[in-house]
Amino acid sequence: MIEARNLTRKFGDLTAVDNLTFHIKPGEVFGFLGPNGAGKTTTMRILTGLISKTEGEVRIAGYDVSDESDSLKIRKIVGLLPENVGLYDDLTAYRNLDFYGKLYECSRIERKENIAHFLKLLGLWDKRDVRVGNFSKGMKQKLAIARALIHDPEILFLDEPTANLDPESSKTVRDFILDLKEEKKTIFLNTHNLDEAQRICDKIGIFNTKLMAMGTPQELEESVWSNKTVIELEEVTDTILEALNNLPLSNITTSNNKLIIDVSDPQKDNPILVDAIIGAGGRIQYVTRLSPTLEDAYLKIVRRDQ
Repeated sequence: MIEARNLTRKFGDLTAVDNLTFHIKPGEVFGFLGPNGAGKTTTMRILTGLISKTEGEVRIAGYDVSDESDSLKIRKIVGLLPENVGLYDDLTAYRNLDFYGKLYECSRIERKENIAHFLKLLGLWDKRDVRVGNFSKGMKQKLAIARALIHDPEILFLDEPTANLDPESSKTVRDFILDLKEEKKTIFLNTHNLDEAQRICDKIGIFNTKLMAMGTPQELEESVWSNKTVIELEEVTDTILEALNNLPLSNITTSNNKLIIDVSDPQKDNPILVDAIIGAGGRIQYVTRLSPTLEDAYLKIVRRDQ
């Protein structure tokens, strides 16, 4: 559905996007993560045909972004929430959406139904006749999301969709994106919100001029470290440590009265650990798994190349 091969964009001597290759399947939500200035917005602008590439190939639903004859076809099937919302402040919320619906050649009935649907869904229906210049940043952000969807596109490009939103509005937008996911929309999501990416995305690319890692949230998390079991004891004694050292374990660390142990198979290894500790006179308070987070993976990958 969205494919880039060896995509490169240079601004003079600055390379903003360097040899980027990826493929996004139909109905997939792809999260594009990276620090400020990484080239994420530049990539999105190339993918949507707003700026040209320097090298490489980009195809959207089989259409070539650099082919002028394909550009209009691409615009009809994609919706874009840009970094700057770019709404008309002198028009009402309703008239903004109606104007963009006309640009996309939506019929009057389609425009009326879609405008009502999205404004109600995003909590803006009561503000439909208010000039957008009187809207807060968060309200403008939600209206821009509605604009991106006014023509019912197959593919959505969302650049920081929950920026400027309060927690309640952010949840509304996240839930909305999940609803779109259920409708099998293909979504390319630029975000700094790691929790948001973990909840929404099927696949994540970590990017800093170059693509540094890509995989499902779980695959990225598991790349940080192996399985670890945490066992808190009433007291960690030398007898307990000696008993554990007699087991085929690769790494054991202690923190206060906690043991942190690398295990290859928690279901198989944890009962053996518990039996050894109890056999050495230990009193166990709890046993749990220490799981890496997407934040752990992101920071490890980004810092690795700094």
